[in-house]
Amino acid sequence: MNRLWTLLTYLHSLAGPGVMLLYPLYASVVAIESASKVDDEQWLAYWILIPIWYDLKLAFVAWLVLPQFRGAAFIYEKFVREKVIYKYGGAHKSPKSKNKFVDFVATNKGEQEAY
Repeated sequence: MNRLWTLLTYLHSLAGPGVMLLYPLYASVVAIESASKVDDEQWLAYWILIPIWYDLKLAFVAWLVLPQFRGAAFIYEKFVREKVIYKYGGAHKSPKSKNKFVDFVATNKGEQEAY
Protein backbone atom coordinates (compact mmCIF):
# COMPACT_ATOMS: atom_id res chain seq x y z
CA MET A 1 0.00 0.00 0.00
CA ASN A 2 2.89 2.33 0.80
CA ARG A 3 4.34 1.89 -2.71
CA LEU A 4 0.97 2.64 -4.27
CA TRP A 5 0.69 5.86 -2.25
CA THR A 6 4.22 6.85 -3.32
CA LEU A 7 3.35 6.18 -6.97
CA LEU A 8 0.13 8.21 -6.73
CA THR A 9 1.99 11.10 -5.08
CA TYR A 10 4.61 11.01 -7.83
CA LEU A 11 1.97 10.94 -10.60
CA HIS A 12 0.12 13.82 -8.95
CA SER A 13 3.29 15.91 -8.89
CA LEU A 14 3.76 15.29 -12.61
CA ALA A 15 0.15 16.03 -13.55
CA GLY A 16 0.40 19.82 -13.13
CA PRO A 17 3.46 20.32 -15.33
CA GLY A 18 2.13 17.79 -17.83
CA VAL A 19 -1.22 19.52 -18.20
CA MET A 20 0.08 23.08 -17.96
CA LEU A 21 3.32 22.78 -19.92
CA LEU A 22 4.01 19.55 -21.81
CA TYR A 23 0.67 19.16 -23.57
CA PRO A 24 0.43 22.86 -24.49
CA LEU A 25 3.96 22.73 -25.91
CA TYR A 26 3.07 19.69 -28.01
CA ALA A 27 -0.24 21.20 -29.15
CA SER A 28 1.49 24.48 -30.03
CA VAL A 29 3.96 22.68 -32.30
CA VAL A 30 1.10 20.79 -33.95
CA ALA A 31 -0.78 24.09 -34.40
CA ILE A 32 2.23 25.74 -36.03
CA GLU A 33 2.53 22.88 -38.50
CA SER A 34 -1.17 22.81 -39.40
CA ALA A 35 -2.76 25.00 -42.06
CA SER A 36 -5.63 26.10 -39.81
CA LYS A 37 -5.41 29.41 -37.97
CA VAL A 38 -8.06 28.48 -35.39
CA ASP A 39 -5.69 26.28 -33.39
CA ASP A 40 -2.96 28.94 -33.69
CA GLU A 41 -5.25 31.44 -31.98
CA GLN A 42 -6.06 28.96 -29.21
CA TRP A 43 -2.43 28.31 -28.31
CA LEU A 44 -1.27 31.89 -28.74
CA ALA A 45 -4.01 32.94 -26.32
CA TYR A 46 -2.93 30.20 -23.92
CA TRP A 47 0.70 31.33 -23.87
CA ILE A 48 -0.36 34.95 -23.38
CA LEU A 49 -2.71 34.12 -20.49
CA ILE A 50 -0.62 31.53 -18.60
CA PRO A 51 1.72 34.07 -16.93
CA ILE A 52 -1.30 36.05 -15.75
CA TRP A 53 -2.79 32.90 -14.17
CA TYR A 54 -0.31 32.91 -11.27
CA ASP A 55 -1.10 36.53 -10.41
CA LEU A 56 -4.84 35.85 -10.54
CA LYS A 57 -4.44 32.74 -8.41
CA LEU A 58 -2.40 34.66 -5.83
CA ALA A 59 -4.97 37.47 -5.73
CA PHE A 60 -7.83 34.96 -5.34
CA VAL A 61 -6.11 33.09 -2.50
CA ALA A 62 -5.30 36.38 -0.77
CA TRP A 63 -8.97 37.37 -1.06
CA LEU A 64 -9.96 34.03 0.47
CA VAL A 65 -7.60 34.09 3.44
CA LEU A 66 -7.19 37.74 4.45
CA PRO A 67 -9.62 38.66 7.22
CA GLN A 68 -10.25 42.13 5.74
CA PHE A 69 -12.00 40.60 2.72
CA ARG A 70 -13.72 37.56 4.29
CA GLY A 71 -13.67 35.81 0.93
CA ALA A 72 -13.86 32.28 2.31
CA ALA A 73 -16.86 33.24 4.45
CA PHE A 74 -18.50 34.83 1.39
CA ILE A 75 -18.02 31.64 -0.70
CA TYR A 76 -19.33 29.54 2.17
CA GLU A 77 -22.41 31.69 2.71
CA LYS A 78 -23.29 32.05 -0.97
CA PHE A 79 -22.60 28.54 -2.23
CA VAL A 80 -22.01 25.94 0.49
CA ARG A 81 -24.47 26.97 3.18
CA GLU A 82 -27.37 27.45 0.76
CA LYS A 83 -26.78 23.97 -0.67
CA VAL A 84 -26.79 22.38 2.79
CA ILE A 85 -30.00 24.17 3.76
CA TYR A 86 -31.64 23.17 0.45
CA LYS A 87 -30.48 19.56 0.74
CA TYR A 88 -31.70 19.09 4.29
CA GLY A 89 -34.90 21.09 3.87
CA GLY A 90 -34.12 23.80 6.37
CA ALA A 91 -32.87 23.84 9.90
CA HIS A 92 -32.74 20.70 11.96
CA LYS A 93 -34.23 21.53 15.32
CA SER A 94 -33.83 18.17 17.05
CA PRO A 95 -31.80 18.65 20.24
CA LYS A 96 -30.87 14.95 20.25
CA SER A 97 -29.46 14.97 16.73
CA LYS A 98 -26.30 12.92 16.28
CA ASN A 99 -24.75 15.29 13.75
CA LYS A 100 -24.34 18.64 15.47
CA PHE A 101 -22.24 20.02 12.61
CA VAL A 102 -25.11 19.57 10.13
CA ASP A 103 -27.48 21.11 12.67
CA PHE A 104 -25.18 24.10 13.08
CA VAL A 105 -24.63 24.55 9.34
CA ALA A 106 -28.25 24.03 8.36
CA THR A 107 -29.64 26.34 11.04
CA ASN A 108 -30.56 29.82 9.79
CA LYS A 109 -28.65 32.85 11.10
CA GLY A 110 -30.17 34.22 14.26
CA GLU A 111 -31.79 30.88 15.04
CA GLN A 112 -28.64 29.01 16.06
CA GLU A 113 -29.11 26.76 19.01
CA ALA A 114 -26.59 26.56 21.83
CA TYR A 115 -25.28 23.10 22.48
